[in-house]
Amino acid sequence: MEQALASWKQSFERLSARERRLLIVGAVAAVLILIIGLVLPLQRSVSTAAQRIERKRDDLTWLRSMAPRLGTLPLSTPQPLRESLVVLVDRTAREGGLSKALVGSQPSGNGALTVHFEQAPFDALVAWLSQLGDRYGVHAESATIDAAASAPGVVNATLVLRVR
Repeated sequence: MEQALASWKQSFERLSARERRLLIVGAVAAVLILIIGLVLPLQRSVSTAAQRIERKRDDLTWLRSMAPRLGTLPLSTPQPLRESLVVLVDRTAREGGLSKALVGSQPSGNGALTVHFEQAPFDALVAWLSQLGDRYGVHAESATIDAAASAPGVVNATLVLRVR
């Protein structure tokens, strides 16, 4: 190692003054390029990560402060059915504004109900299905939904419903 340093020093001293200045300026430029090209982007990414961690800590603090409130909220459990699935579907479809679109329902032997809608507003149909699931524990086992040609947002649907 000592010999290598001595060899470099001798080589450096053999250079002219102009070549030495050029070598020093080149070395300084190389160090600056390394700092700008490597260190600054790394510092930026570390700073960004630190900010992200701080945001996540704030979120965690907020979630921990909300946990007692969330624990006191009543859990929504579906009501037990007091009427047949056919009657429930008919009643809730009328309440949901789907009575004109409900063209028929047909019970199947395995406790499911096949329901047919024509020219039904899609948004109302989805809201009705959500209500059936949330309030009564009725879910769509299968669904076939096709766009109706009459207007945008209007569908024809065949649903197989079952109580959970």
